[in-house]
Amino acid sequence: MRVYAGIDALSGKRNYLVETVPAGPKAAAEAEKVRTRFVHQVDEQRNPRTKATVNQLMDRYLELLDVEETTWQRYEQTIRCHIRPLLGHLPVARLDGETLDSYQAILRRCREHCDGRRVVQHAVDGPHECTGKCRPHVCKPLATSSIRKVHYCLSGALGRAVRWRWITVNPLDQAEPPRGARSEPDPPTSDQAATILNAAFDEAWWGTFLWLAMTTGARRGELCALRWDRVDLDRAVVTLRTSIAQHNTKTWEKDTKTHQQRRIALDADTVALIRAYRAQCEADAAALGISLTTDARVFSDAVDGTTWRRPSSVSNRYVRMCARLGWDMHLHQLRHYSATELITSGVDVRTVAGRLGHGGGGSTTLRAYTAWVAEADQRAMKTGVRMPMLPSSLQPDGKATPSPADTGPADAAGSPYQQIAADLRGAIVCGALRPGDVLPTVIELRERYDVSAGTANRAVALLREAGLVEVGRGRRARVVHELRVPESRERRPALRQSCRSTRR
Repeated sequence: MRVYAGIDALSGKRNYLVETVPAGPKAAAEAEKVRTRFVHQVDEQRNPRTKATVNQLMDRYLELLDVEETTWQRYEQTIRCHIRPLLGHLPVARLDGETLDSYQAILRRCREHCDGRRVVQHAVDGPHECTGKCRPHVCKPLATSSIRKVHYCLSGALGRAVRWRWITVNPLDQAEPPRGARSEPDPPTSDQAATILNAAFDEAWWGTFLWLAMTTGARRGELCALRWDRVDLDRAVVTLRTSIAQHNTKTWEKDTKTHQQRRIALDADTVALIRAYRAQCEADAAALGISLTTDARVFSDAVDGTTWRRPSSVSNRYVRMCARLGWDMHLHQLRHYSATELITSGVDVRTVAGRLGHGGGGSTTLRAYTAWVAEADQRAMKTGVRMPMLPSSLQPDGKATPSPADTGPADAAGSPYQQIAADLRGAIVCGALRPGDVLPTVIELRERYDVSAGTANRAVALLREAGLVEVGRGRRARVVHELRVPESRERRPALRQSCRSTRR
């Protein structure tokens, strides 16, 4: 059965909806049902307007894609390596949820899209004598982040196909989306960072480059593009406005990744280091009879700073240096090092995001560095919030541990508020403070013990929890309970003397 459906939107040829009905006694009736369905689709404009393949859709999508050149190159590589080999020959109208789910299963099984057969992966193409480099193929799944890139490319292309009315329904809506990628940054430790810097400072520019990467968290392209007129040592600020992009052997200067400039404050050690490095650069230029211009590159292959260093060259040099030190590391981990050091030292996430140039108000920083945020939060809970001791009935070990208000001065803990509570309790025990007497005011306690008002209030709160004093709004604390402790006659004179000193 074939029904005319207009002109193909891509090729300009006549477009037909075609379906084969198997032969049989009811073939005529089935063919009429198919014809009626096709006619309704054409009348309601629910039929695909083209027989274009996925390859043709991707060609058109890349032609109209409005992104930076580096982003376009990554999209083209993803489409060329993972979409065209498996889906390129299929008509766009034939894509459905089952097809796309099976496609993702292939990517999760093997990044080479093998069909499970045992083959030898040769080191070179064409006829040759196999060596130890020609090994049996081992399936390795495509990374989750790469599968998500494939999903983004398909989503953008199929979304446009729906708008162009090449298809009526986006098949990705019927497929299961890939699971979210989990970022697990692995920055070097502080000892490793120190070892890396010691090895890097054999050359001043290389040590300074890595030092700035650690302290500012700047991307490699941003440091390669840095100019001297954007380094204000008097105000201890560096301004990042551009970045060096690279594709194969081509390099060019462009905006930063988020298309926003940012100002990063520098510490005193970094300022001193940059001053020394600037003096050395000027001395090297003066030795050749030239001078540095204000717009010279901070890190340059040329003595006069007219050229920038290639981002790939600094990355490869860092990998080789770390390999000599016995570590498998890459340059971007220094950006992770800067972020984690700031977070674990208590800097708020929004400030860290601003220094790193993350967009989304810190959402990217939270998503990437959640583990270190949790670590800093736990440490803040241990050291940043001071709370009174738990009541004896709520001790974690289940034992009735006496509070400082229930012990004498000799048993009091070393905290100032516990010592104050123990002294006041001793005055109540010896009778220096009797029921109905008022306690010294918070101001008096603060001056006597040289503590803050909060510490004095906490001491009174311990006595109130022990039921020894009563505290009301707008009224001074008053003794409500009298304590007596058994004492020997030998201790009574010393106790009375202590009580008289407390009363004074």
